[in-house]
Amino acid sequence: MRVIVVGAGLSGLMAAQSLSDDRHDVIVFDKGRGVGGRLATRRIGDATLDHGAQFFTVRSEEFASHVTTWLEAGVVHEWCRGFDSEDGHPRYAGSKGMSGIAKHLAQGLDVRTNALVFSLERTATGYNVITDDGVAHACDKVLLTAPIPQSFSLMFGGAIEMPDEMRTIDYDRTLGLLAVLDSANHNVKSPGGMQNPDDVFSFIGDNSAKGISATHALTFHANPEWSRTHFDLELDEIHSLLLTAARPWLGDAQILESQPKKWRFATPRTTWPEPFWIDPSGTLALAGDAFAGPKMEGAALSGLAAARALTN
Repeated sequence: MRVIVVGAGLSGLMAAQSLSDDRHDVIVFDKGRGVGGRLATRRIGDATLDHGAQFFTVRSEEFASHVTTWLEAGVVHEWCRGFDSEDGHPRYAGSKGMSGIAKHLAQGLDVRTNALVFSLERTATGYNVITDDGVAHACDKVLLTAPIPQSFSLMFGGAIEMPDEMRTIDYDRTLGLLAVLDSANHNVKSPGGMQNPDDVFSFIGDNSAKGISATHALTFHANPEWSRTHFDLELDEIHSLLLTAARPWLGDAQILESQPKKWRFATPRTTWPEPFWIDPSGTLALAGDAFAGPKMEGAALSGLAAARALTN
């Protein structure tokens, strides 16, 4: 079969890899400049900062089998086993940033970035997936891994029904700050991660302590409530407010350079009860972290499950 996957985040890439291993012809489209989605890493000078997902954990044997291959390939490493105290569960991070996981998965796949899927249309033999350059890409089956509201727009335009309960799934927003510092004299202590340290931030990560940055750099994620309240402000104002909120955690360190970040679809507020959804014809499926759980493991397992369903 030819299968088109929309979205080159973790769920889409895991699915595409599985389908390709089963010798199907797979194309992955993503509107972004690179692969990864929320597996996002940015370079600012000599600093490397993860600005989307910060780490991941492993709970299932299926996901563990994949993570083992990533560990053996040097793609990921164990960061720590808890931030406030050890709980025995490893927290893993990308060895060159979280985007490195996505780049590893994309090797050998036909992944086309800077390619916005504009619409879908059913045909007698499958689908045409139409990109924003006007080209119609014919395929037998489609897997949508974008956030639910974006997938709904494509399905609605193609007169494809989505369950009413699924359409109501919404996402928390996240506002973030990337800060490159002149020293390690900040207040984010070993092992370099702080969860819900105050009433503004849900996470603060020390990218140097994590092992990905050659110089001192912190990532700040505002919590959902704060992010929702301030999301529609001008970006310069958001930046200023985040800098003010970050000040207590900087200690004696000074910011050399900083950037604000916005994630509109950061974390699903609710999840679908099944690891994927497939339409009655068995030719179009949805997957992602809104299905098997709002963490990296859930997104990965959702993509794998959807790939199996499409090939049955």
